[in-house]
Amino acid sequence: MATPQFIQDIRAKAGDTLLLLPGVVMVVFDDRGRVLLNRRADNGKWALISGIPDPGEQPAEAAVREIHEETGVSAVVERVLSVFTNERVVYPNGDRAQYIDIVLRCRALSGEARVNDDESLEVRWFALDELPALGPIARGRIELALRDEPAWFAPATAPGLDDPGFAP
Repeated sequence: MATPQFIQDIRAKAGDTLLLLPGVVMVVFDDRGRVLLNRRADNGKWALISGIPDPGEQPAEAAVREIHEETGVSAVVERVLSVFTNERVVYPNGDRAQYIDIVLRCRALSGEARVNDDESLEVRWFALDELPALGPIARGRIELALRDEPAWFAPATAPGLDDPGFAP
């Protein structure tokens, strides 16, 4: 994904310091039950549509904007699937980041899926039984989108509960 200007401004002051950043990841379905994917320009791999919310932008607004910017498809957010902290990333220039992804199930409303910016090499709809190679996290997110369950998040542990001397 292209680095937003506000992050470039932070990097100018913070250098390669680890930044904790918000992310939105969308599992977008069409009326035939197909999933919208893009083949990313940065690594050549197929992925779910994703992006970074701008300052002050709500996650659902960012999701709708990113879907349209990257694919030309207009969509609506249906529900939150999960909130997930990814592993740390070190970019080739040494910048370090860790993303907290809000994963959203979305439904396409209109528009032809196409490469709509410089972040994608290809954009396509895929039937669930014809998905390209995807990592386990992306596949898990698609599986979550197919279930009618509450949003998933990593369970929290209360401070001290693992300490044998802790008494509530």
